[in-house]
Amino acid sequence: MPAEEYAIVLDYLPKGKGSSFKSEPIAQVIGTEFFTLLEIVPKGELKAFEKVYVGKDERDKVEFIKRRIGYKDLTSTSVAEIKNTIKKLVKENEKKYVEFYNNAGPITIRRHKLELLPSLGKKHTENLLEERDHKKFESFDDIEKRVDLMPDPGLVIVKRILRELEEEGLKHYLFVRPPAQEKPHFRGKH
Repeated sequence: MPAEEYAIVLDYLPKGKGSSFKSEPIAQVIGTEFFTLLEIVPKGELKAFEKVYVGKDERDKVEFIKRRIGYKDLTSTSVAEIKNTIKKLVKENEKKYVEFYNNAGPITIRRHKLELLPSLGKKHTENLLEERDHKKFESFDDIEKRVDLMPDPGLVIVKRILRELEEEGLKHYLFVRPPAQEKPHFRGKH
């Protein structure tokens, strides 16, 4: 999976975390493409919701990426801002998520990727598949108009992204970079 190029600032701590050994400014950010949660050391002050470059090339506002973090590592400010930030990112990339509705396939013989979305069961999935076979969806509004009792398609995606960030050990990740696998520790003979 490619690395994040850009991220949105969720929280900026000019003196770092009170619990950290070294007092350095840090920011908690969320990647714009795979919703990767990162802690970065900025070159200067950052504002909430600011978009910063975190890619491999020269970074103008980021000194270095300190570490990848989990949802449980977020500050209360980051937690308070994350849902609206994800909503904004989904809205800005509506075409990408409409394509998910248009192209999502089965996971197994009995289960479809669309069923992993909150509030969508077998009936919604059948209706979505039927409608997209007639004509591909063009927007979230188009999905809502054509599928009976369809919950807000954008909000459904947001809820799934939040679930993928919050819950540990999920079997399937649709939108979020899966957490890094723990490497087993091998002990040799002493």
